[in-house]
Amino acid sequence: MSQNIEYMFGIVGIPVTEIAIAAQAAGIKYVGMRNEQAACYAASAVGYLTGRPGVCLVVSGPGFLHTLGGMANATINCWPLIVIGGSSDRNQETMGAFQEFPQVEAGRLYNKLSVRPSSLEVIPAVIEKAVRTSMYGRPGSCYIDIPGDFVNLQVNKSSVKYTECCLPPPISMAEHSAVSKAASVIALSQQPLLIIGKGAAYSHAENNVRKLVDLCGLPFLPTPMAKGVVPDNHPNCVAAARSTALQHADVIILLGARLNWILHFGLPPRYRQDVKVIQIDICAEELGNNVRPAATLLGDINAVTEQLLEEFNRRSWKYPSNSEWWQKLREKIKNNEERSKGLALQKSLPMNYYTVFHHIRELIPKDCILVSEGANTMDIGRTMLPNFYPRQRLDAGTFGTMGVGLGFAIAAAMVARDRTSGRRVVCIEGDSAFGFAGMEVETICRYNLPILIIVVNNNGIYTGLDANSWEQILKFGDLATCVPPVSLLPNAHYEKIMSAFGGKGYFVKTPEELQNALKASVADKQTPSLINVMIDPQSERKKQEFPWLTRSNL
Repeated sequence: MSQNIEYMFGIVGIPVTEIAIAAQAAGIKYVGMRNEQAACYAASAVGYLTGRPGVCLVVSGPGFLHTLGGMANATINCWPLIVIGGSSDRNQETMGAFQEFPQVEAGRLYNKLSVRPSSLEVIPAVIEKAVRTSMYGRPGSCYIDIPGDFVNLQVNKSSVKYTECCLPPPISMAEHSAVSKAASVIALSQQPLLIIGKGAAYSHAENNVRKLVDLCGLPFLPTPMAKGVVPDNHPNCVAAARSTALQHADVIILLGARLNWILHFGLPPRYRQDVKVIQIDICAEELGNNVRPAATLLGDINAVTEQLLEEFNRRSWKYPSNSEWWQKLREKIKNNEERSKGLALQKSLPMNYYTVFHHIRELIPKDCILVSEGANTMDIGRTMLPNFYPRQRLDAGTFGTMGVGLGFAIAAAMVARDRTSGRRVVCIEGDSAFGFAGMEVETICRYNLPILIIVVNNNGIYTGLDANSWEQILKFGDLATCVPPVSLLPNAHYEKIMSAFGGKGYFVKTPEELQNALKASVADKQTPSLINVMIDPQSERKKQEFPWLTRSNL
């Protein structure tokens, strides 16, 4: 507690059960999960939502190994996380001890810091360094290894090296010359585009970013988890014209976003050959990745945005709202929104993705925290479900990790219960994505977290088979050689998992059934619920100007 750690997620066993008990005694909230990966995802989401790392506590060997995905996901997403793993007794090293594994060495690949305290006396200092390292600079995961024989040893309190709570991360600002250069490049642009990344959300830059958009009249495009930094319904949001905006912008301002696969590496043909890129990032090593930037601003996103605001206030510059660029973007937005609306209002059964998301959008609370994962489910949901507040969308993220959904939802519900008067958490999953961590439904019910899970069920991965096609395949005999690899069992009743643990489950096939289930679930603010929505197994996203995933020509 001396480091202001509030939440711990994990699975206890030899040798860490006593650590969980001691953490509760110290006032830390412990949430027992059903899988170490989900526990690690939950702890990392706490880091993103609060700015202070959550802790994942796991047993040795296999328990530690199951957290590697969560560690990597946190580090690549730039979220603070602490993993504490039990390990075999020190005096049994190299002897083939129970669950013996080189955990410190293995953890170095996935963490900013991977360390085993040399004695009980230094544990507080090691924890302070891990917490500090997880938050400072570009945030990420840190691992602390606790040998089994440490857990029940006694120590003289006077010899313990206690440390004070580490200070919040220092706020760095860009050089004035870099700010001035960036402002000059923006002021000379004909077709500017501001790309808001989740780094802006993490740095709580929403107020300054909103002021910058309004002051300069810039069209903006949020990356998935930056949705809500400026509300999606802001007139300058061009998310509905994403491909056009990226392809034709002559100046791009990257505000806490990276030119990775999500933004097609910043390269043609997704971008102009002569596009000028202004990079604003807290990590110096990120500046210049994949492109030669026209200007680089190193520093905290919120602080640097305030510097840009001051510069543009002096210049009194604003991009004209009647420009040809704005006309082109607005026309594309109108066309794309009409196409999506046409798909959403189709009356045919089974429903398609757009129909389902249309009704979800109409009935869920506007201030809810949205958790989303899956392939089409996540991508179409991103375009159909608006966000109006920052840090209220959690998805597969930079690492494209499937299986994060329920862990994220549990973390979000815990934080919401303590900090936002119980703001609702709506977790929208593909049926394949739900399968990665479906047993965490029991965790949700055990802690009575009023999470609404919506499984958009197409009987498969990307696409599936209907019941009739499945029956035909069964006649061929060996399912392992006949069932398409993308197929899952048709019409699986996932809602029964929720009802088995005391929550409410709904199986719906029509828009009317979906509306009724949504209304009942939203109205019940005390009980977890799961709506299993059957859609056309062949339903897909509308044709895109550019595929979402940039691939080589090999």
